Amino acid sequence: MKRLILMRHAKSSWDDSALDDHARPLNGRGRVSARVLGDWLRARGYIPDQTLCSDATRTRETFAGLKIPCDTQFLDTLYHAGPDAMLHVLRQAAGDTVLMIGHNPGIGWFAQNLVAEPPPHPRFFDYPTCATLVAEFDVERWNEIGTGTGKPMDFVIPRELTG
Repeated sequence: MKRLILMRHAKSSWDDSALDDHARPLNGRGRVSARVLGDWLRARGYIPDQTLCSDATRTRETFAGLKIPCDTQFLDTLYHAGPDAMLHVLRQAAGDTVLMIGHNPGIGWFAQNLVAEPPPHPRFFDYPTCATLVAEFDVERWNEIGTGTGKPMDFVIPRELTG
């Protein structure tokens, strides 16, 4: 059994228009969301042993805010990656529970492609910032997963946790 935690980065700042998109940091709300999502993951026992994260500033800061130590790779191939690129990266993962942090629209499309049935959540299809899907796969190795092979176990957005 493999478990995937698929998270979109937290809310980023648009305050500095001179910054390249790759360098945009989180805003205050995003930092709070990342912390709250880390608490939620720990409370639910969804602790990754490996993280695959876009190398953009906002995804790095989202991961740091979770405060979950594990083997982590920051990958330029996940920066604005589509579902095919994400699947390629995931199929090479080594952990049993993998956290992948990326960007929309790719991360939302990837989530939709992976699960056999979407979770019953009104925000799943627009995958807002810091939205998090937890899915399980009845496989021994990540290279065995494909379209529609995941079973959604949980889906949450920060607003549900922060009020």
